[in-house]
Amino acid sequence: MSVGVPFQASPGASLGIEVEVALVDVDKGGLVCIAPDVLADVSVPYDGAEHPKIKKELFECTVEVITGVCRTVAEARRDLADSMLEVQTAAEARGAGFIGVGLHPFTNWQDLTRSAGERYERLVDTIAWPARRLVTHGVHVHVGVRSGDKAVATVNALSGYLPIFLALSASSPYWHGQDTGLASTRTKIFEAMPTTGLPPYLADWSDFNTFLDTLITAGSIETVREVWWDIRPHPGYGTVELRMCDSMPTLWEICAMAALAQCLVRSFDLMIDQGEHPPVPREWVRRENKWRATRWGIEADLVVDDAGTTRPLVDIVHELVAELRPVAEELDCVAELESLLDVTEQGPSYVRQRAMFADGVGFEDVVGQLRREMLADVRGSASS
Repeated sequence: MSVGVPFQASPGASLGIEVEVALVDVDKGGLVCIAPDVLADVSVPYDGAEHPKIKKELFECTVEVITGVCRTVAEARRDLADSMLEVQTAAEARGAGFIGVGLHPFTNWQDLTRSAGERYERLVDTIAWPARRLVTHGVHVHVGVRSGDKAVATVNALSGYLPIFLALSASSPYWHGQDTGLASTRTKIFEAMPTTGLPPYLADWSDFNTFLDTLITAGSIETVREVWWDIRPHPGYGTVELRMCDSMPTLWEICAMAALAQCLVRSFDLMIDQGEHPPVPREWVRRENKWRATRWGIEADLVVDDAGTTRPLVDIVHELVAELRPVAEELDCVAELESLLDVTEQGPSYVRQRAMFADGVGFEDVVGQLRREMLADVRGSASS
């Protein structure tokens, strides 16, 4: 009988961010499969070893930039910016740049090549069509927690806030040159994969291990790495990992999401220490609200009780920022948390992309604007 996966507890609400970025041609805007060359360039200083913070992904048009373990959101922002500048230098030498977006608006997945590697080959062979078309880009935020049971309780509670993260990060209204009508088309593409979507309600860490044992014994997964829920415990890092966000076109938006994640996890930690149980919404409410955020983004009205009462998502965001301000002061991320209000004012990326398109801007120019937005923010955030 399995003894279960141990949870490597974190001492506090540490922070880590993973950002998947799309490599694009500077002139034409399409995705370009140059990741192997980019990764080779940025790895030169490491004597043949791979770069510790810039990694390959399933398709060769994508690289993932990750931070180390950070204390504050500001530290994570500098960490990301420094690595992204390395990506920019390597991409620029090949007439390319990069963007943060949930889905590229017009390049067809069938025109792209996959990265080499036994794990990727097995993934596509096992899952087939849903994996073959998985040219998606997301942002994952890790926040440290102090026990496996706390991680499970936090995942349960965070599922009620998932629509807020999803709506504010939504950046994928277009796919294969068509407006899908969704704020986050990436969400529906990714949901076609197994072990994705909303996490099931789990009682405690033992319950999570029962889930893992069942699927591993059944041959459905090999490790916890193949559990791709919107929010999941990460036993090896000692974190709760939030995986529901589209990749975003600026670091300040990414860091606003990270601040919200860190503040919520810390607030649940304090609540549990006081003997309270963080509230968990009904299953049908969670699913309905996720759909509303996927479809309407920040224009969504969310269901807030069993009576079917709804409230505007934007109003909920404003109240949440005010409620979490004391925790943000403790974590030194007040400015980043309050940037969520800027997202509600300016509109997330899906709103801005549609506005440009409505003004007669072509897809190539939309991609160009996304690229310039990110690069300007990266250069302004780097430590040097």
